Amino acid sequence: QVQLVESGGGLVQAGGSLRLSCVASGLPFSEYVMGWFRQAPGKEREFVAATSRRGGSIDYVDSVKGRFTISRDNAKNTLYLQMNSLKPEDTAVYYCAADHRYSISRMQTTYDYWGQGTQVTVSS
Repeated sequence: QVQLVESGGGLVQAGGSLRLSCVASGLPFSEYVMGWFRQAPGKEREFVAATSRRGGSIDYVDSVKGRFTISRDNAKNTLYLQMNSLKPEDTAVYYCAADHRYSISRMQTTYDYWGQGTQVTVSS
């Protein structure tokens, strides 16, 4: 049984930082592209960042470039999202997802497995 479990969310003031983690089990983690997505209240879920199997290829949505860093530790089956200079518009539920395809993708439909999400709230 595949499980993706996110943690690290919380309430933070604007300008602050959070580090999200996603621990994977039940799948060969190093053989999966991993991504972060988020869904703000009243909005559709959107792509945030993705990393290739070994982390050599990374993609970010423009709104987080220079502030967020995605990384992975294949030995620990763990995906990370370091979020700095947080803004109120970053408030959302953040989800990690796993994609068995080789190339990184922004499309939610290419991802096979999803976590339950972790809430990030940024106050102004």
